[in-house]
Amino acid sequence: MASLIEWIYYFYIFLALYMLSLFILLYIQGRRQMFDYPSGEPAHVSIVIPCYNEAKHIGSAIGGLLDLDWPENMLEIIVVDDKSTDNSVEEIKKYVSKYGNVRLIVNNKNSGGAAGPTNIGIRNAKYDFVAVADADSVPEREALKKMIGFLQEDKKVGGVTCSISVKTKNRFIEKLQTIEYSIIAFTRKLLDPVDGVYIMPGPFALYRKSVLVEVGGFDEKNMTQDIEMTWRILDSGYKVRMCLATRVNSVAPSKFKGWWRQRVRWNIGGIQTLLKYKNVFLRRGILGFFVIPLFTIGYLTGLLGFVVFSYLIFKKIFVYYLSTRFSLFLGTDVIVLNEFNLSGNVLAFFGISLLILGIAFTLLGLSVTKERDLRRAGSLILAFYFLVYLSIYPMLLIYSAYKFVRGNYKW
Repeated sequence: MASLIEWIYYFYIFLALYMLSLFILLYIQGRRQMFDYPSGEPAHVSIVIPCYNEAKHIGSAIGGLLDLDWPENMLEIIVVDDKSTDNSVEEIKKYVSKYGNVRLIVNNKNSGGAAGPTNIGIRNAKYDFVAVADADSVPEREALKKMIGFLQEDKKVGGVTCSISVKTKNRFIEKLQTIEYSIIAFTRKLLDPVDGVYIMPGPFALYRKSVLVEVGGFDEKNMTQDIEMTWRILDSGYKVRMCLATRVNSVAPSKFKGWWRQRVRWNIGGIQTLLKYKNVFLRRGILGFFVIPLFTIGYLTGLLGFVVFSYLIFKKIFVYYLSTRFSLFLGTDVIVLNEFNLSGNVLAFFGISLLILGIAFTLLGLSVTKERDLRRAGSLILAFYFLVYLSIYPMLLIYSAYKFVRGNYKW
């Protein structure tokens, strides 16, 4: 009879294979439309940039937006400074004095997050379409052209997102994030045909202003206001689209400490959002019947994988330690306990098969997204990504849950 840990392992394998099978089927069905987007007409667009202590990047961000392939008289850029303590305001004023379509709003106090200044910008936006951009990110010149059609084609579309690419890829950890961001973009596009896009990330997303106003703006208490806003849009009966044909280049953490802090914030925000919408689970719409279960399964697979792996490692070390001590006590050769029974072989087979399938899916995603810099990634980076980088995430989730329970977190 299978032990409890084996049943947990079987359940983990089932969830992982279910997710993988779903994505493969979605890819087979929509592989020819991955980079399609509806043609759109030039329209008035307001771009809101929340800014806090971004003097190093804000000039590049504004310059990139001014360089968009879009009529200058149909574009306004609103930078909302959240009471920066560096010289961000001075940098912004250089562009305000030079360009008539760049505006600066200085918040009267620091709000402690990106949602507050973003809401200020939305309230002051003049136009019906509002894009939200990060102060350290630059979209491709064709971004608005390729994204606007989704909103113009279907009035029920509340927002459009695009791929995120790591702006600087010099450090090892930046290259790892390049792989990660590419796979996230790939899977997000796969979910588009089933209305399952569950996040419009902050670096660059385009919204219908009327929808943002209708749902009450961004949640200023949420650590990941972009995820929460996406779920609120879906819960209100609107759709979210993913444009894989364009991307935004964003600054990624270049050191492990910054990476860890960012991911902890993402996880805590995800937990906040999940708890906020727990009553929708399996009750209504695409959010309740697909997005939340998908999100929950993602968390479960990470935690279960960590539990099983930790148990097997501990068991192996513990048994080896006991057998070694016993053998030394008797003065005999070290006893080798043969644990490769039928059950163990089956578990190992499923585990190895899942790893191989996961690697194949990742390589497929990297091929589809055509991230040029990944061609030089090399086998060492890919191996580290699969064996080390991804294995850190369950520990991240556990640590994030601990901080969330204690209430010891801030943006």
